[in-house]
Amino acid sequence: MLNPGDFKRGQIIDIDGHPCMIEKITMQTPSSRGGNTIWKVRARNLRTKQKVDKPFRSGDTAIEPDFEKRHVQFLYRDTTDLHFMDMDSYDQFALPIDGFSEEAGYLVDNLDGIRSLVLEEEVIGIELPLTVEISITECDPAVKGNSATARQKNATLETGLVIQVPEHISNGEIVRVDTTTGKFIRRAGD
Repeated sequence: MLNPGDFKRGQIIDIDGHPCMIEKITMQTPSSRGGNTIWKVRARNLRTKQKVDKPFRSGDTAIEPDFEKRHVQFLYRDTTDLHFMDMDSYDQFALPIDGFSEEAGYLVDNLDGIRSLVLEEEVIGIELPLTVEISITECDPAVKGNSATARQKNATLETGLVIQVPEHISNGEIVRVDTTTGKFIRRAGD
């Protein structure tokens, strides 16, 4: 049993009988006497991919679903599916891109360090590594002498994801990106 104060982004809890991954948590503390703290949780139902908003009060609890995590490797994408391989059994499986659109922006061919979330022998989600290294395919030209400034520009990654990078970064460079925030961390190799 989990108390609302222990919730973390990316954690999976049971909401109304469905496994849901927490995407955002906000806490409100009422100013009146005797008011309970309220945690507003925005989660994504891992089966239907729909957003779920649920408030929790002090004293409420949530259950962590009993699921298994398996080490998988992302192989490739086609027009409709993302293809993975289970690293223990070497079985391959596909997940629909439209159900995993947020995660798809961080998946490059042969990416390792991913875990599949398996509930009742069905893959209901994937857990990305904390950071990934992705090549930039399109951005404005680098501006010489701007390595010390904090100005940012848009960069399109090989997966189609658009992130903000410092002005001195140029096309073709490989950058490290935080998968939880979608933010540029640094150039790969730096």
